[in-house]
Amino acid sequence: MLDDESKEVKRPNSKYSLSKPDNTHSDNELSYNKSSYENLNFHYSRERRLESAPESVKKLYRQGEEKKSKISLLGPLIADRPRRILFFIIILMCAAIIGLAVFGFFDTVHELDGNRINVTAAIFEDMTIVVLRKTVRNQNAFTGAVDLAVTIPIQTEGEDFPIFSHRIFFHPENEETFRFAVPFNASEMYLLLQNYKSELRIRFSPE
Repeated sequence: MLDDESKEVKRPNSKYSLSKPDNTHSDNELSYNKSSYENLNFHYSRERRLESAPESVKKLYRQGEEKKSKISLLGPLIADRPRRILFFIIILMCAAIIGLAVFGFFDTVHELDGNRINVTAAIFEDMTIVVLRKTVRNQNAFTGAVDLAVTIPIQTEGEDFPIFSHRIFFHPENEETFRFAVPFNASEMYLLLQNYKSELRIRFSPE
């Protein structure tokens, strides 16, 4: 009976290997498996997935690709109604500004018998250098002698004020430039142009 007790008691399923312990792999096997995993290349093919997709999905995908391929600067500006209205207002304002500039509303241009007159001036020491530019506007533009006079505004009644007189000649050329020196200066001055038909008064400020 002692002999029977000394025998090792075994489980019924002891001869079956149900699981392997964690330390059953050698270090070489672990390093090999790790390097093999790192060298694996995973491939994702969108085209192969789309082959089995419904037609509606394929259509959406094609539309998305077409939108990406077209680079549009105007699209974001008119994406919705408020942006379209704002874009339209900006276009109208730009057109209005260009139109006013073309018709001479933003510059100091005047007209004398079909001739467009532009006057600029600059102070040099005790003098004023006046530059007068003439541009022909139509076929009936005046040509001939033009008398001019330059003076300053009267500050008080009875005050003496200087006057500079000069004569220039308008020729048939489309553009002409006249320069003359006035022997005095002021922050504000007047120029009077006169021919035998009409006269033009211009107020200007030298720079």
